Amino acid sequence: MTAEQIIDGYQQLIRRAHSKGVRIIGGTLTPFKGAGYYYTEGEQKRQQVNEFIRTSGAFDGVVDFDKAIRDPDDPKQILPKYDSGDKLHPNDAGYQAMAEAIDLSLFQGRGRSQ
Repeated sequence: MTAEQIIDGYQQLIRRAHSKGVRIIGGTLTPFKGAGYYYTEGEQKRQQVNEFIRTSGAFDGVVDFDKAIRDPDDPKQILPKYDSGDKLHPNDAGYQAMAEAIDLSLFQGRGRSQ
């Protein structure tokens, strides 16, 4: 699957949600360098998809999970203190950091104005 196909899928979901008056919040994809299936092209796709999520304005809000748990010295991987050990899934501290990255005001209000 290409980044463009993933983005197209997001756009379809966003249109469908918005057509029903439902707000949709996007969450960035977290790092996975070091995981068993990591590959350079996959990282490039993740970066492209995250750029769309962050900058397209298509979502009604964005939570940057990538920024919350990435290693500032190697942004392609999870910060070691947040890694469960498989280089893919966060540990409890990582999930806490992700939770703290959520601006709860994103969930105020009811639905989307049309």
